[in-house]
Amino acid sequence: MRILLDQGVPRGAAAVLSNAGHNAIHTGQCGLATASDSQILSVAREQQRIIVSLDSDFHSLIARQNATGPSVIRIRQEGLRARPRRT
Repeated sequence: MRILLDQGVPRGAAAVLSNAGHNAIHTGQCGLATASDSQILSVAREQQRIIVSLDSDFHSLIARQNATGPSVIRIRQEGLRARPRRT
């Protein structure tokens, strides 16, 4: 499975998914940290990746574009926070 994790998802999730055998990257690791949702959709479509996001905008964008993909998994969890990075 090819996965693109959106900015709101903790970066460490990419490593967890990769260790489980998935091809997972985070937007912050591939030059998309400040990209618009439309740009992220375009990259996911080109690379045939599933987007995992906390953001509901992706579904609206796909519907407005009358597109069939990419697939988007939206995580809804109150109080979801990334762990602070250790330096």
